[in-house]
Amino acid sequence: MESFENLGLAPILLQNLAGLGLVKPTPIQEQGIPHIVRGRDLLGIAQTGTGKTAAFGLPMLTRIIAYGKRPAPKTVRALVLAPTRELATQIHDNLSAFAAGAPVRIQRVVGGASINVQSEKLAKGTDVLIATPGRLLDLLERRALVLSETKYLVLDEADQMLDIGFIHALRRIAKLIPADRQTMLFSATMPKLMEELAQSYLQDPVRVEVAPPGKAAEKIDQGVHFTTQGEKAALLAEYVAKHPGELAVVFNRTKHGSDKLAKLMDNWGFSVAAIHGNKSQNARERALSAFRAGEVKLLIATDVAARGLDIPEVAHVYNYDLPNVPENYVHRIGRTARAGRNGRAVAFCGPMEMDELRAIEKAMGARIPVIGGEPHTPVAAAAPARAGKKPHRGRGPKPAQGGAPKANPAKANPAKAAAGGAARPRRRVPGGKGGTAA
Repeated sequence: MESFENLGLAPILLQNLAGLGLVKPTPIQEQGIPHIVRGRDLLGIAQTGTGKTAAFGLPMLTRIIAYGKRPAPKTVRALVLAPTRELATQIHDNLSAFAAGAPVRIQRVVGGASINVQSEKLAKGTDVLIATPGRLLDLLERRALVLSETKYLVLDEADQMLDIGFIHALRRIAKLIPADRQTMLFSATMPKLMEELAQSYLQDPVRVEVAPPGKAAEKIDQGVHFTTQGEKAALLAEYVAKHPGELAVVFNRTKHGSDKLAKLMDNWGFSVAAIHGNKSQNARERALSAFRAGEVKLLIATDVAARGLDIPEVAHVYNYDLPNVPENYVHRIGRTARAGRNGRAVAFCGPMEMDELRAIEKAMGARIPVIGGEPHTPVAAAAPARAGKKPHRGRGPKPAQGGAPKANPAKANPAKAAAGGAARPRRRVPGGKGGTAA
């Protein structure tokens, strides 16, 4: 199918899609939209960046537009649940663009923002509400809205909602929605608990699977660079300096580590911002806005950004720390190679992360090409933890808390720092003469 014209969508949506430059549906859209337009429940399995928001949003908006009247006060016609604030914001922005000029009221409620303001906006009734589970429960307890007239329920990135403990919240919310609703569940992976969730919430669903669970997008050029924990920051600086002006996302395992690394990279002359769960909603939105506008070139984040960041200009993803959950690797690197573009993902693997690397490769069913360093010999059994500390290997500074060496601007090359780079560490990288692969 070459266009959206034959998918049964409302004319105003087709007009807006054309204005946005969206003329050809992706596989998940082409296969899923006709079923949703006809009112079928749907289980969609697709990797991140494949257009799932439009797959459920366009047919849902088509049906809501056909109502021809506004919702009653405090009611919600369609509820979309997302695991993170960033993903909820992305969904809200996309649906608002699709429905521009249509008589549809679209609202977003997330934590970190004024609950009183959100309550006031919900008082008039809402056609489509995008929410994180925690904030939605807070609003329900305040009786700021009711779900007794909700006809559509969407669970987006449902596997992540389970990973971060939202299963009990989902069950509480689902009980408040009429059983005769239309339900759409989207996920990139299908663990056993997800299968059970689908059986509980979906009625005779159509299953649409456009990519095997755990498979990365084909246009992502992946590589792993073996290094020591203490050399990761300098290695990151080398990689980023080779691609000046290009947007890159760096994933760190902890909130504190993200802040430490961001401060270090800033001291070395890079344009950087950090986002994680301890940042206020306003701070997170300011950082993302600056990154999206290109004012910030390097975004350092925890997994809060692994599924809610849709910026086509992101050219590189760096896994500074490998994720504990193997499937999160695919979601992280899915922040690049979006909207049909190419992208690059580099994983830094320290001596203590070999098990995580093997788990990631097993989940993907493929080996990640080695682009630097030599695979580490497993050290867990030979070097037991001592007083809770991980062993430090290799020359160079000892890692500070959070995985980054302490900043020392005096040791950086001022000329290179001014150009957006960092001093190159004095070391040889196996397989090449002067550092990292380009």
